[in-house]
Parts: sequence; C-alpha cells; structure tokens
Amino acid sequence: MSTIERIRNAAQKTFKDHLELLSSGQIEKWVDLFTENGILEFPYGPADFPKMIEGKTALFEYMQNFPKHFKVVFENLYFHATENPNLVIAEFSSQGKAVHTGKPYNQRYISVVTTDDEGKILKYVDFWNPLVAMEAINAPLSNFVNN
Repeated sequence: MSTIERIRNAAQKTFKDHLELLSSGQIEKWVDLFTENGILEFPYGPADFPKMIEGKTALFEYMQNFPKHFKVVFENLYFHATENPNLVIAEFSSQGKAVHTGKPYNQRYISVVTTDDEGKILKYVDFWNPLVAMEAINAPLSNFVNN
C-alpha cells in the first residue's frame, strides 16, 4: 500500500469512526478522533449557535449532551474523490428522533474534514440544515427567521 493510500484510508476510517461513535453516544472517544487543537465549524448554524469550536476540552463540553437530545443512525455514506489524501468530503444522512419531543430528526449532511497523516481530525466543517434540528426539538423558528 502506498503512503497516499494509507493516509486516505486512515482519513476515511476516522470519518466512519466519527459517525459510529457519535450515533452510539461515545462522546469521549469521539473527541479523541481530533488533534489536541482540532476545530469543528458550523457555517450554517443559527444566530445563537457557535460558528467554531476549538480544542478537545471545548469539543467535549459542546458535544457531551448530543446523545441526550438526539438518537440517530447515520447512513448512505458516500466519499467524494479528492486529490489530497488528508481531505475527506462526505455526504450522508441521518434517521432518528429528538429524545424530548419524539419528533423525527432526519438530516442530510455534507462534511469537509482535514486530517493529519495518522487520521486525526485537524478541522471538521459540518454543513447541515439547522431548521431540521429546530423543528425536531420544537424550537421557535420565528426566533431565527425574523432576526
């Protein structure tokens, strides 16, 4: 196996592990997929939503409650070919529900992830539709539409 294939395989394995650990609520192990100063970005988050989270401590603080709010299964994973083996561009979907409301949380995602040569996440840019999440948790959409 060439170095490029090894790096690409490590990056894609990390991404698959990310989906498995997040859906199974293993947030501490999920955080370990990132480098010490790893970054998680949400370009399309609502106004009161953080645009960027940096570092393992902040990532854990932010994501630790995800399993309390959503139960999801990720599916339909597709990796787009990239020239850079450290770059993962993935499309996938989730099927699930919001825990407190029981409402469906069925989302489509595009993720752009940069890893180091060992497969640790340096930067994860998460493109998703916040309106789907807000509907699932009964958040008032007018808070975001009228601002």
